[in-house]
Amino acid sequence: MLDSTPLTAADRDHFDQQGYLIVRQPLDAGTVARLLEAGDRLLAGDLRSGRQQAVDGRYDGFRNTIALDDAFIPLIDHPQILPTVVQLLGADLHVMTSHLIHKRPDPAATPATHRLPGWHRDYAMAMGDMGHRAIPRLLVKCAYYLTDLTEPSRGATMVAPGSHLLTEPPARGENGDPAGAVEPSLQPGDCLIFENRTFHAGGLHLGPETRKAIMVGYGYRWVMPMDFRSQAPDFLQKLTPLQRFLVGEPYEEVAEFQVSGGRNPLQEWCEEHGFSVARHPQVQAQALQE
Repeated sequence: MLDSTPLTAADRDHFDQQGYLIVRQPLDAGTVARLLEAGDRLLAGDLRSGRQQAVDGRYDGFRNTIALDDAFIPLIDHPQILPTVVQLLGADLHVMTSHLIHKRPDPAATPATHRLPGWHRDYAMAMGDMGHRAIPRLLVKCAYYLTDLTEPSRGATMVAPGSHLLTEPPARGENGDPAGAVEPSLQPGDCLIFENRTFHAGGLHLGPETRKAIMVGYGYRWVMPMDFRSQAPDFLQKLTPLQRFLVGEPYEEVAEFQVSGGRNPLQEWCEEHGFSVARHPQVQAQALQE
């Protein structure tokens, strides 16, 4: 059952103005343990489909991870995080990416300015076709961290607050980071939520252990997913109707054409609990007009 607790005005405003939000402990210790075991199994195996690795071995993981191990399926409609995303982006959503990332420690002599990956916006194909100025909020990514990142230089995803409202990449300081860049302090089970336009980068990792995370991104149903075009039938059979809807399947089959695309269970949930089915943040409109 989805949590119907409304976002606070402070959290909603922080996301609109800063481009990110931290949700503390949406994953309990048992869930974190199951996700760690599933991720370790995948990376210890010989599966190549969807694998994404750095040449030097410091970065390893998989795309479309929700379809690779049953332990990841509950993240599709996490009862706290999905309602948060709906309140930030709207109800016309589907999963666009699910990305398991294991980031091994950097060598001790690595410069403090090292970023892997470097500063970037997500959904890069949109910038390639349309440029930075024209890009609206299309995608909200939810990064669940499974290892302890409470100390500095543990490989946390850094964010540049307010950079989602820029119409060009941010200026960099002498250290190579945008002014005001944040390296969040994160415990296992915390979730960092940021939107596609928020510039972010992989921070320096000088910790003793591999940093492990799973990122699930949601976008509008009229935007093409990054990880898949359709999901395999055997995977779909494992899912609930809401989960199937969130990986792009219709909620119910209809013969007639419907402008709306058919029933939307998230829209119905919004209407039941008094939430808006769409969002038009004023700060976004102002940024696109500048």
